[in-house]
Amino acid sequence: MIAPGLPINEKHRQIAVEKYILLDTLPEESYDNITSIMSYICDVPISLITLLDKDRNFLKSHHGIPFNESPRDISFCGHAINSDNPITIIKDSREDERFKGNPLVDEHQAIFYAGAPLIDSDGFKLGTLCVYDTKPRELTSEQKNALLAMSKQVVNLFEQRYQNLKLTQLSDKLEKRNEDLKKFASVVSHDLKSPLANIISLTELLEDDNKGKLNEESLQYLEYLKTSSYSLRDYIDGILRFYKSDDIIKNRKTEIQISHLLEELKRITDSEHKVRFNISSDVEEIFANETALMRILINLITNAIKYNSKTEIIIDIIITEEENFYNFVVNDNGDGIPKDFLDKIFDLFTVVGVEDRDGNVGTGIGLATVKKIIKNLGGAISVTSTEGVGSTFTFSIAKI
Repeated sequence: MIAPGLPINEKHRQIAVEKYILLDTLPEESYDNITSIMSYICDVPISLITLLDKDRNFLKSHHGIPFNESPRDISFCGHAINSDNPITIIKDSREDERFKGNPLVDEHQAIFYAGAPLIDSDGFKLGTLCVYDTKPRELTSEQKNALLAMSKQVVNLFEQRYQNLKLTQLSDKLEKRNEDLKKFASVVSHDLKSPLANIISLTELLEDDNKGKLNEESLQYLEYLKTSSYSLRDYIDGILRFYKSDDIIKNRKTEIQISHLLEELKRITDSEHKVRFNISSDVEEIFANETALMRILINLITNAIKYNSKTEIIIDIIITEEENFYNFVVNDNGDGIPKDFLDKIFDLFTVVGVEDRDGNVGTGIGLATVKKIIKNLGGAISVTSTEGVGSTFTFSIAKI
């Protein structure tokens, strides 16, 4: 018997084998289906998908035999990956010097062998798709073609697994990063809001204690200080809401009466400004995440009020349903959004730079949070707008 030698690139070949994380894995139907089909096509009792490990031949799928590995130094596949032939065929192993005294031949009657190497995209031969018979024989050209074609399909399955592994690792990394950002936002929010509150309080105290004593310029400085502090507070709160928006999705769906929902919206958003709401809904109730839906609508309606310099504020809300979605339209007669910003209005930190009716500039976080919540609810959002006429936000949420 002659043991198979190691390929010249064995070190890198072994790394290629290990990257798929297939060694010592349990049987899988997708691989077992291939060996079963090859056994039938080639009319042989045994068909295997093998991976050559450091000192063993691991059988990822083993049709026709009970064991899932064998020593590498007695393997037929060890010789196959050293061959330049597209298929290594041994018609009768008893007449081949390499296999005389081989336990696979003497004890398991591995007489006939045909193996196609499993070659990855970098050219490394990972193992083989092979067939065995207990008697001498040959393969037809059709059977050889099938063996080659199926060997490529096996490699495709390996590659799909590898890509899935990378995607899973990336997903885990992104999830961890998102959790870290959420914790960071929470810590920063807590650590900044306390001294920020002190700044606001001290500024107001300074203003009250020196009423009538400060000149107009000093009063203006204090006003700037208060305005900046309030803006920073809103910014911090917005960041925290953005990173905590995923937590809202964890709330259960409930039956929501549309009439109750709209009354709540009016009460929350129309405390200071007189707004004319026009409501249209072809459903009386919906089954949805009420907290998430309220967060979306409050943000859109609040923006419609803040960025409206007209005497009468008009907001139209339309609710419809279809088989898989609830659809919402929030239309206003506000100042509109500049055309150059329409494509990026939902991007985090995108600020149009226009002051609202109270003289404040937005943080660029609110609409990004809205889009994130809607996406997590299985829906989508879009906007159309004309400056000086108004804006229309259209969004959907999935029923499932």
